[in-house]
Amino acid sequence: MNYTKGLRDGIPVGLGYLAVSFGFGITAVRAGLTVLQATVISATNLTSAGQAAGVTVIAENGTLIEMALVQLVINIRYSLMALSLSQRLDSSFNTGHRLIAAYGITDEIFALASMHPGRVAPGYMYGLITDGFMGWVAGTVLGAVAGDVLPTMVSNALGIMIYGMFVALIIPPSKKEKNVLFTVATAAALSIGLKLLFPSLSAGFGVIIAGAVSAGAAALLFPAADDKEEKA
Repeated sequence: MNYTKGLRDGIPVGLGYLAVSFGFGITAVRAGLTVLQATVISATNLTSAGQAAGVTVIAENGTLIEMALVQLVINIRYSLMALSLSQRLDSSFNTGHRLIAAYGITDEIFALASMHPGRVAPGYMYGLITDGFMGWVAGTVLGAVAGDVLPTMVSNALGIMIYGMFVALIIPPSKKEKNVLFTVATAAALSIGLKLLFPSLSAGFGVIIAGAVSAGAAALLFPAADDKEEKA
């Protein structure tokens, strides 16, 4: 029952992931990965930004330390989501279920699970994850295969789909929250500046520096309301 409801609620997420991961599949193939390698990455990660950055590190022959730091900076938000969601799980969510469910926590799945009325059961979470997994992996396969057979001009055009998703994610909150706008603008400016000043700096370390500095600056300049109240 819970699993079926999770499947129904997760259909929009699965369809969205199908479209976005198509772009990742093309990007991965363009970076020199095979269809199988791109598919395995998607099946074991479920992180659009992390995968896009990871493929960039691979394409530039980055180090394992660089890859680990990039993934830490980009994906640490999932730990916060998991902590938040853990407060809404029902009593049947034992350690085994938690470990399995942690694999499938993404921004959209977290949002759906958080909005679910009442306690979240393992079956419901697995239903959401199934849709997300199927859409993400299927889209990657289709995109990777298409990237192998389509003309370069077409595949290059389709490859920007995943970056279009990132832009779509940051524009709405940037228009509403000045701290988000500051963080986005600072990260973009730092990325451009680092590329111009240090051409030899790898894209991975560029992401690490820009992400850490912009987030740290935003935290100092725009402290949370609770912090302000405590200082007052």
